[in-house]
Amino acid sequence: MPPDPNEIVRAHVWVKGRVQGVGFRAHVEYYARQIGVTGWVRNVGYDTVEAVAEGRRADVERFLEAVKEGPRMSRVDESRIEWEEMVGNSFTDFRVMRST
Repeated sequence: MPPDPNEIVRAHVWVKGRVQGVGFRAHVEYYARQIGVTGWVRNVGYDTVEAVAEGRRADVERFLEAVKEGPRMSRVDESRIEWEEMVGNSFTDFRVMRST
């Protein structure tokens, strides 16, 4: 049986490449708000961006594609996605968090 596109899910994604200084986090935040998922995005180290998104499976999957594509000046060399257990809606919006 295929996954339910309306199921509420949580995805944790890391992308590595040229993702610093190219508007990557703003791109991710923009698409998350347009698509309607909640969560956060932040820089990790010098070549990685991490994000968590919650919402309808179909919306989260669209969000993940936007993250893997990135803005025009970026380059995503690799991505890793972990589907995590939902423990209620953790977020009220999508925001850029402070870098680690």
